[in-house]
Amino acid sequence: MAAACPLPATQDLPTLHAKLQGLLRFLRDALPISNAHTVDFYTESVWEKLVDLSPETVLAVLKRSAAEAEAEAGFSEARPLVEAEARAAENLKPVEFMNMKKSHEVQAMSQLICSITDYYGVKQVIDLGSGKGYLSSFLSLKYGLKVYGIDSSNTNTHGAKERNRKLKKHWKHYHTQSRVDVNGVALKMAKERKVQNEIKYNANVEETYNNSSANQEKMSPSDYLPDFSGSVISDIRKQMENLHAQPHGEDNLCFENSFSLIDFLPINAVETNSSSQIINREISEANKERRKLASKSNESNIYSPLTSFITADSELHDIIKDLEECLMVGLHTCGDLASNTLRIFASNSEIKGVCSVGCCYHLLSEEFENEHKECIQEKWGFPMCHYLKEERWCCGRNARMSACLALERVALGQGLPTESLFYRAVLQDIIKDCYGITKCEQHVGKIYSKCSSFLDYVRKSLKKLGLDESKLPEKIIMDYYEKYKPRMDELEAFNMLKVFLAPCIETLILLDRLCYLKEQEDIAWSALVKLFDPVKSPRCYAVIALKKQQ
Repeated sequence: MAAACPLPATQDLPTLHAKLQGLLRFLRDALPISNAHTVDFYTESVWEKLVDLSPETVLAVLKRSAAEAEAEAGFSEARPLVEAEARAAENLKPVEFMNMKKSHEVQAMSQLICSITDYYGVKQVIDLGSGKGYLSSFLSLKYGLKVYGIDSSNTNTHGAKERNRKLKKHWKHYHTQSRVDVNGVALKMAKERKVQNEIKYNANVEETYNNSSANQEKMSPSDYLPDFSGSVISDIRKQMENLHAQPHGEDNLCFENSFSLIDFLPINAVETNSSSQIINREISEANKERRKLASKSNESNIYSPLTSFITADSELHDIIKDLEECLMVGLHTCGDLASNTLRIFASNSEIKGVCSVGCCYHLLSEEFENEHKECIQEKWGFPMCHYLKEERWCCGRNARMSACLALERVALGQGLPTESLFYRAVLQDIIKDCYGITKCEQHVGKIYSKCSSFLDYVRKSLKKLGLDESKLPEKIIMDYYEKYKPRMDELEAFNMLKVFLAPCIETLILLDRLCYLKEQEDIAWSALVKLFDPVKSPRCYAVIALKKQQ
């Protein structure tokens, strides 16, 4: 066992409640913006009702903020290494393997999962909402874990079995080739960094010698403190091991550092093989033994895809006959499945830890969304914690939908499809004025990409909606376009506001889940962890909890 290393401090329930209180105070004013639907932007005069400033003023402020965020993000040193991994996989059929986004997610999450299973000494993992089985296959092939991947779709289960069969066939070749390529790039980068550091050091020495007295007061801590370069995955493994030596009540845990709640880890510290340090770091004896077993194992059932619809009340023993002490995980579990994953974890003694990354917030069921509607549902996706239940807090579907927007991508120039949103908003006004329909139950869908002009878009959309497009001459349609074109900047500014509010809604949902875990008596440690690069994977936060050992 490694020397004890304190776990990062996690904020207690009263502190989290105070954060929730401040967040709710802000959202009571801002939530109407997040809940406004772009489709109704012109028909409901949304800008005039909700925003006092001019769109030019709002856009100027938001674009300046986005530019500052981009400047702070800088260039990722890991990019050449990621490209090397891509080149190593070029000779393999893409359909059999993961795209770069999924690869980034699976590698980062699987390392963390392996650390937790090592700590508890368990070999069984339950992957809820396993989909195509990417994470499950990787955990079984690379780490020798016995994984049950549970998905509600028979099609996904069958596809996962077939994909795992093909992946096993090519695994050895892929693993060897990618390791050679990435090691080579890492070595080259290490040499380049050494040269650059020597040049920078010599320049700094000369500058310091010339300006030692004149400029000393201008120096900041960043000028003389070393950059963070440790492997976070390795740190977490040490932190897990520390729990062996510490009493398992959270109040008794020894904390060394204090981290912010939702920026717990550096986003560039979770890539596997992203630096020579990670490539060359020591692997635990448990991992060495596990990999030996995995390489020798010919068992066909080390990864078992299963089909079952999971609810908060699902009995795992009925689904998994050989259920034992295990870890429960979920990579981008949709809607209520993320909430139910935490409930199942809390109610089953066999599950020792949970690592859940949710998504599709718009699919969450909300207890207080339709209070006047008869409903027999007892367990809801949101809210989960007592505090928000007592507040009877409701976000609303449109706000939850906007929580899925990717601020980091927009900040880096991957903007919103303003023109297509503009087309749809103007179409809605046409439908209201010319057909007397205020609420359209049908969806237009992805027609914009198939259209050559606004006129073409309107014609095809009306046809899809079952409306007689022949009654509208071209002039009337284009008059609507000319009427609203000067106001397109209002729509752009409004959607940018929704993007900037998105992290507030997501934070509320994540804090709700964390507070729920803090309310459980048998949990030793729980936190929100920024596990992925949010540009590659916008839903990047993992909810992690570890139970006390008996």
